[in-house]
Amino acid sequence: MSHLVHQLGLSPSLGFTDVYSIDEPDLISIVPRPSHALLLVFPISPTYEATRKSEDSNRSEYTGHGPNEPITWFKQTIRNACGLIGLLHAVSNGVPRKNILPGSDLETLLREAEPLPPVERADLLYESKALESAHADAARLGDTTAPQADDSVDLHFVAFVKGEDGRLWELDGRRKGPLERGRLGEDEDMLSEKALDWGVRRFLKVENEIAAGQSGGDLRFSLISLGPVFD
Repeated sequence: MSHLVHQLGLSPSLGFTDVYSIDEPDLISIVPRPSHALLLVFPISPTYEATRKSEDSNRSEYTGHGPNEPITWFKQTIRNACGLIGLLHAVSNGVPRKNILPGSDLETLLREAEPLPPVERADLLYESKALESAHADAARLGDTTAPQADDSVDLHFVAFVKGEDGRLWELDGRRKGPLERGRLGEDEDMLSEKALDWGVRRFLKVENEIAAGQSGGDLRFSLISLGPVFD
């Protein structure tokens, strides 16, 4: 993930780190802070799908765009691209957005995406040769064979980010739009107690069979944090 965002144009001063616990202070303490965004991968379960559809049922489709948009959100229309969409959500908002290198592919992509409504913005991603090239380059570094585009994948990514104005957002390209979960203080990052309670902990407790303690829970979930890179 770090290789991919650096290829696109995020400053090498920021990168992703594994988060091994959302409850044990000693394990949380080894993650570089401040944490600007969290990227969660989890199994799509009937519980999650039911909760997603229920929460979205009374919401209208998001149409935000332009410089006054509260958060940059990308609608997912590319099959099996949820990891890329989550990664873009993590680097396109808050502090990471300010650390994108001028003239980079990522800077150009976000500048072109800003004025576009969600569907046209999704088309921009689909047509982006820079994204395609960087994604393929990063995939070659992995140890696992990537699935074919038409394969059924039952894992999904969702990003939790702190916006520039302190609001905590849950960003998922499969939803009807961005979800605001609360407002954080200036000194509260994405691994603060409040952010974890409103973000990842709430998500796992309410929407996922794992943390809900139901029988047959699936343990294929993982969490990474976007924060400073120290030498």
